[in-house]
Amino acid sequence: MRGARHARWVAAAMAAALSAAACGGGGGGTAPGVLSSSWSDPPNPLEPANTNEVQGGKVLDMLFRGLKRYNPRTGAAENMLAEKIETTDSQNFTVTVKDGWTFSDGEPVTARSFVDAWNYGAGLRNNQKNAYFFGYIDGYDKVHPETGTQSADTLSGLRVTGPRTFTVRLRQKFSTFPDTLGYVAFAPLPRAFFDHHGDWLKKPVGNGPYLVKSYIRGFMMSLRRWDGYSGPDKAQNNGVDLQVYTDGNTAYTDLLSGNLDLVDDVPAAQLKNVNADLDGRYINAPAGIIQTLAFPFYDPQWNKPGMEKVRTGLSMAINRDQITHRIFHDTRTPASDWTSPVLGADGGFQAGLCASACTYDPVRARKLVQEGGGLPGGQVRIAYNADAGSHREWVDAVCNSINRALGNDKACVGNPVGTFADFRNQIGRHKMPGPFRAGWQMDYPLIQNFLQPLYYTGASSNDGKWSDKDFDRLVDQANAESDTARAVRLFQAAEEVVRDNMAAIPLWYQNGSAGYAQRLTHVALNPFSVPVYNEIKVG
Repeated sequence: MRGARHARWVAAAMAAALSAAACGGGGGGTAPGVLSSSWSDPPNPLEPANTNEVQGGKVLDMLFRGLKRYNPRTGAAENMLAEKIETTDSQNFTVTVKDGWTFSDGEPVTARSFVDAWNYGAGLRNNQKNAYFFGYIDGYDKVHPETGTQSADTLSGLRVTGPRTFTVRLRQKFSTFPDTLGYVAFAPLPRAFFDHHGDWLKKPVGNGPYLVKSYIRGFMMSLRRWDGYSGPDKAQNNGVDLQVYTDGNTAYTDLLSGNLDLVDDVPAAQLKNVNADLDGRYINAPAGIIQTLAFPFYDPQWNKPGMEKVRTGLSMAINRDQITHRIFHDTRTPASDWTSPVLGADGGFQAGLCASACTYDPVRARKLVQEGGGLPGGQVRIAYNADAGSHREWVDAVCNSINRALGNDKACVGNPVGTFADFRNQIGRHKMPGPFRAGWQMDYPLIQNFLQPLYYTGASSNDGKWSDKDFDRLVDQANAESDTARAVRLFQAAEEVVRDNMAAIPLWYQNGSAGYAQRLTHVALNPFSVPVYNEIKVG
């Protein structure tokens, strides 16, 4: 989104920021008790229903609390603003909101705060990227039709029944629906969001432990502790300055030099030295993240009959064991399915589901690519955002592996896109000329979240526009199943459809990584690999 005409201003602002941090005595904090952390500008405004990527999600997790919150240690969905969520049939739910909660502008958080926010998020005319998450609620087809204009402004399945109570009627049974309500799209919104929308976007008002002090795009977002916060997870520091970096290696260098307190994604090039560099102030923890290569199925060349063989052949041409060891120093694990080991077997993780299709086999890879009609245009161009230092190295390694396997040193090349925002914008406009980096960080710890948002027809994060009727049918059946174990088995059957079509190539499961300065204590990553900012203490 950042145009070329802003480039020199952004560079100057960044230089000023780093200079100020260096003069401030280390850590980059601009006030006592404030920590500084590396960050990238989110591509969209910070509306809860319009944020489906990690950088914006970090901020919203500090600004908002919803009905549920995912335990920062276990990932379990626990009541936050929900006093109780009741159902007798897994389709009709009665929600009671806890008393005493307010937004930072003083407005009480009520049942209407949720219902109005959800209706806004679902509405077609509001163009919210997470609208699909409200698709389970009755009336979604009227407020967000697949074609044409919306014929209703509110979801018929939502009804306020009291100051702190509302009901939710789903279009089908969904036994685990309450566990999805910790996702940021379901956050409540104050009246200021609707009445003064432009002003709110410049300085969002939420009900979480932090307030937005200021934001200069391309430079820094400053958040400060809200002393009026009602929740049990109050901020243990005075604030967080999120400093924008376009190169992870620069952020890491600033951490070592004392100009930054926290880097929450250690670049691959630094992993071999990180323990020695930081003297134990390094976190390497399992997280609900999988990295994949997605395909532009909107391009007929990638979606014609036989291309599933080409996609599978490319998967078998990637030496995951070698890349995760040499590039990532074993902070990644070769993927053998499309979910994450953090789910556990009971949660739906199937170790080895991908089987031979994810096993390096150059001979078989070449044969499948030939049988499928060859590479579209004769070459694979893997797109990635160039502002994260770790991506170029692994993309080059993947291409080298493919080139060796196919016996063609021009079969695969990297296709860098300047910034994360530019990369996401190209994906959103369906302009990708070939495979592209498609990491997924779980929104909530359910197998459904690793499958439906990414592969269901028309889903919010189905960036490649893959579509399969068998997959959709199995997901619908799983969502309707009130027995959790049976629902998981149906989702696993749907995942087998993803495998058989190689809808995306699973690469590796990613650990969360972070490095931090000596003046910080109580630093931890949650199962989503995001720092638990409110628990960090500044010495």
